[in-house]
Amino acid sequence: MTINSSLKEYIEREIIPLYLSFDKAHGIDHVEQVISQSLKLSQSFNVNIDMVYTVAAYHDTGLCQGREKHHIVSAEILAADRTICQYFTDDEIKIMCDAVEDHRASSKSAPRTIYGRIVAEADRCIDPHTVIRRTIQFGLDHYPTLSKEEHFARCKNHLQEKYGENGYLKLWIPESDNALRLEELRAIIKNEDKLTHIFDAIFDK
Repeated sequence: MTINSSLKEYIEREIIPLYLSFDKAHGIDHVEQVISQSLKLSQSFNVNIDMVYTVAAYHDTGLCQGREKHHIVSAEILAADRTICQYFTDDEIKIMCDAVEDHRASSKSAPRTIYGRIVAEADRCIDPHTVIRRTIQFGLDHYPTLSKEEHFARCKNHLQEKYGENGYLKLWIPESDNALRLEELRAIIKNEDKLTHIFDAIFDK
C-alpha cells in the first residue's frame, strides 16, 4: 500500500513542521517515529493506509494549546483542516478524530477503533533508552529550575507511575514489540543502580 502522494506532501509541508515548536520529547523525531511505527503495525490489519498516516501525523498537534487536553485539541485541528477534507469522507474523518482523541496513554478506556489502537500502540514506542531520554527531555523543558537530583526523582517517579507493574499505560496490540520492551524497561526501573547509570549518561549529554 502506498500513501497518497499529494496528501503526504501536504502533511510534510504544513503539519509535521508544527512539531518544531513543541518540547524535545514531542518534536519532529517523535512524530516521525509514531508515523513509522503506525505504518508498520498497520500491515497486520485491513485498514486505509492514508488514514493511518494522517492520524499519526496529527496525534500531538494539540500540544500547541498545552498538554492537558492536547488529544482533544489535536482532533479539533484535524476536523477543522479543510485540505484534509478533500481526501476523506465525513465518516473517515470522524474515525480519525476518534483515533486521535483515543491515543493518550493515560486514557482509562480502550481506543474505539483499530486506528486508535494503532496510533496508541505506536505512540508508546517502548524502547527503554528512548523512554528515559524523552522523560528527561520533558523535565528539562518544563522544569528547568530543578537540580539534577530532582530531575532524577521526577524521572523515576514518572517511569513508575506510567510503566511500572501497576502503571497506567495499557498496550492494545499484543502483536507489537512493546510487551517485550516493557518488561525490559520495568527491569531497569526496579534496578536503581542501572537506572541511575542510564539517567546520568543521558542527562549529562
